[in-house]
Amino acid sequence: MEWARIKTESGEVLTGVIQDGMLHPRAALGADATAGDPVSMAGNTLLPPCEPGKFIGLWNNFHAAAERNKLDIPQHPLFFLKPLSSLAGPNAQVALPPNIGRVVYEGELGIVIGKTCKNISVDAAESAILGYTCVNDITALDILFEDPSFPQWTRAKGYDGFGVIGPVIQTDLNWRDLTVKVMVNDRERQSYPASDMIMNPAQIVSQLSTDMTLEPGDVIACGTSIGARPIKADMEIVVVIEGIGTLPVTITATDAD
Repeated sequence: MEWARIKTESGEVLTGVIQDGMLHPRAALGADATAGDPVSMAGNTLLPPCEPGKFIGLWNNFHAAAERNKLDIPQHPLFFLKPLSSLAGPNAQVALPPNIGRVVYEGELGIVIGKTCKNISVDAAESAILGYTCVNDITALDILFEDPSFPQWTRAKGYDGFGVIGPVIQTDLNWRDLTVKVMVNDRERQSYPASDMIMNPAQIVSQLSTDMTLEPGDVIACGTSIGARPIKADMEIVVVIEGIGTLPVTITATDAD
């Protein structure tokens, strides 16, 4: 099942399930109750497929990257929060602030929470996951380490448009079979198996639920692996996960005053 959010040509925002090229509106994300007649996907704008109360990102969650960077294997998810103002969807234009320095893409698998959960077991966490989406966790590397006394995770990852998700939330797939790819101007620049995760999605949800209550629509980016590279204005960055879809954005420049 594919969940999506669209903005119709009349400006109405709808959440629902895609079937046969039509969006079947639902009362809420994950709900069974219908909320109107089906609407054609044609001519309407895909939005981020959910509006998370929390957008959580993981660091150091892939064996290959940990080995290359000589990092210890964490026992608990190492995470940061992206502000909701960073949220962007398919085909967005992401403007790089002036004088920001190096900025990189990070193609990732995203978990979308379907049930409120707190202090849940790994087994229970499986049923708390609604589905999966594509994520581009854009990061300003120079900002992150600008002040040696304080790594600026929120600032570096929190600029407008730096949290790209979509195009849909797919509920019927096995995350172990997925490969996360990133295309830059039609050239493959990142490709890694989701099965290389240090902590799998259920473990991530279970452990994070000991730190905070997770709620329907919350998004957890599972972290990235080898292959994240700098981006510049006029590049098209596309995260591709077969079974979920493609998530393109165009990078633009903001002129300095």
